[in-house]
Amino acid sequence: MTRSVYVTGIGRGDGRQVVELGVMELLTRQVDRVGVFRPLVHDDGPDRLYDLLRSRYRLTQPAASAFGMTYAEAATLQAEQGMDELMSRLVDRFHGVAKDYEAMLVLGTDFADTGLPAELALNARLANELGAAVLPVVSTTRDQGPEAVAAEVRNAHHAYASLGADLLAMVANRVGSQEARDALGSLAERLPEPVYVLPEEPALAAPTVQQVKEAMGAEVLLGDHSGLSRDVRHLVFGGAHLPSFLPALTEGCLVITPGDRADLIIGALAAHSAGAPAIAGLLLTLDERPGEQTLALAARLAPGTPVLTVPGGSMPTAGELIPLEGKLTAATPRKAEIALGLFETHVDTGQLSERLAVVRSERVTPMMFEHELVERSRAARRHIVLPEGTEERVLRAAEVLLRRSICDLTLLGEPTAVRKRAAELGLALDLLGDGEAPDATGRATARLVDPLASPLRERFAETYARLRAHKGVSYELAYDIVSDVSYFGTMMVREGLADGMVSGAVHSTAATIRPSFEIIKTRDDAKIVSSAFFMCLADKVLVYADCAVVPEPDAEQLADIAIQSATTAARFGVEPRIAMLSYSTGTSGSGAEVEKVRRATELVRSRRPDLLTEGPIQYDAAVEPSVAATKLPGSKVAGQATVLIFPDLNTGNNTYKAVQRSAGAVAVGPVLQGLRKPVNDLSRGALVQDIVNTVAITAVQAQGESPV
Repeated sequence: MTRSVYVTGIGRGDGRQVVELGVMELLTRQVDRVGVFRPLVHDDGPDRLYDLLRSRYRLTQPAASAFGMTYAEAATLQAEQGMDELMSRLVDRFHGVAKDYEAMLVLGTDFADTGLPAELALNARLANELGAAVLPVVSTTRDQGPEAVAAEVRNAHHAYASLGADLLAMVANRVGSQEARDALGSLAERLPEPVYVLPEEPALAAPTVQQVKEAMGAEVLLGDHSGLSRDVRHLVFGGAHLPSFLPALTEGCLVITPGDRADLIIGALAAHSAGAPAIAGLLLTLDERPGEQTLALAARLAPGTPVLTVPGGSMPTAGELIPLEGKLTAATPRKAEIALGLFETHVDTGQLSERLAVVRSERVTPMMFEHELVERSRAARRHIVLPEGTEERVLRAAEVLLRRSICDLTLLGEPTAVRKRAAELGLALDLLGDGEAPDATGRATARLVDPLASPLRERFAETYARLRAHKGVSYELAYDIVSDVSYFGTMMVREGLADGMVSGAVHSTAATIRPSFEIIKTRDDAKIVSSAFFMCLADKVLVYADCAVVPEPDAEQLADIAIQSATTAARFGVEPRIAMLSYSTGTSGSGAEVEKVRRATELVRSRRPDLLTEGPIQYDAAVEPSVAATKLPGSKVAGQATVLIFPDLNTGNNTYKAVQRSAGAVAVGPVLQGLRKPVNDLSRGALVQDIVNTVAITAVQAQGESPV
């Protein structure tokens, strides 16, 4: 039976999109097919939240099936035929959709000019008719005292409970003061359901420059997509002379000034270029446009920084901007990560997942695999070093990793350059200096370390010179070598100052893993270092190896790769069933390459008789049950293999790329195997989510590692 969650509120503007996004995240961790249903919808344009959910969670649900009817239609139907008929229509519509899904997220009415009387009661009754558990969201205002905040949540609880709603929990959103949070903590002890408290998050309320552009109908004179995605945290009005104006600039501010004030335009952009501070952009008023020379200088001073223009004056423009709030949309994926980080930090997701009572799917989808990575890394947080501290994708990934408490980080690079780049990208990274202590909140933190200036450089040089003395490496040479970010990061891992390292977004594979061969070295139970990819197909996750490191493994090495890959698979929740791949199956073929695979299979079976291993076997017989039934009937691996070992790098690398591109699989990796501590390489084309996944994998690997 479908399990449904109905997220609702008690009034408009409660910010419940954060909760709706968080609940969707929990549901997609547990089941493959999650549907969305909004019973009533405005007819004034696209549904931003639904578009975000559809984009982020790759929903295949037809958009038309996600909505019941418009508010205008509902008001007319209720007036003419009564509430029972309205309920009947909406319930029929819901069940027509829900039959195709394992779980449903229902988005309640928004209390915004709906034309419906007794809207809270309507939501409660509809949830009851749908058989959905209710999750009410109560928003507070900044000037409410602790007693008023607690009373509002208590009254909302009573209102829904008295109407027979099956309450899942209560959520108090945008709670500003610690006193109010304490009061809600006391209230939670007296209610039968949990009360979760989400504090106010300024980064969610801040509109992006793009949203300012759309709201004001502004024209873009300068700026790129990255600049338009910056958050506008403050408004600064430029009217004074430059010496008085510059001290008023703040991080992430939008400068509003008449377009004929070339001095303030150039001054603000020069300050931004110097990193003191990094502004969100400029909004020029009065339809005054700077001259060509001014614009050309502006473009050179701060490339990508947006400069917009509007026809109105500064004060009317300000009147429109001040109430403008940020919105969660498909076009603001960074805000979605911020929202999820807020939800996961302040909601007991384990407790709420249990209360959802959704039966976990047996299939493992790519999204479920990614969710599992995040959950496991959060459970025992580790410290990962990222050598490429000024790279945009790495910085964007760092923000996600910190927001969602996946791990603590060290970013390597010149501190001023890293901070300036993060500010230019509009990222909310609270970067600690080398040696600076974190606060007492227990949140994930990122530290900045400059290998050239760090006091660790001498210590690392002494250690490296000792490790490489047999190669004639002197202290002086080692002092130069360890200043390289890859070597410095690897030394941090060896010395226990970080639990793992991820690099390769801009560095080559060799530059990333060569230091680990020299410094960290292989485990005692591993003969070589190899790699594995997690291939996330539509309905399962397979492990491919080796696709990145060992060109021509012999039988001994192939057996070692298979055993390491089985361990990797098991560590990440994939039950290992090993297929030793070849161009023939069983005894049907012969030749040196087939004999190598046959010998490797025998070695795996003798060393690890507990592992289910089949080989030599062709790919189709390994993964397709109908082929397996013909070629290897009775095999416990054929047709259901999960760990596929390729006979050489040429075959493995081409196969993983072919499957990735042709079947639309998500390839996570390569994950290096056999090192004493985890170091992992990125593709130079890695996306932000690829980096997040690889760091999470590294953190999970580190949870099971022993010291060097």
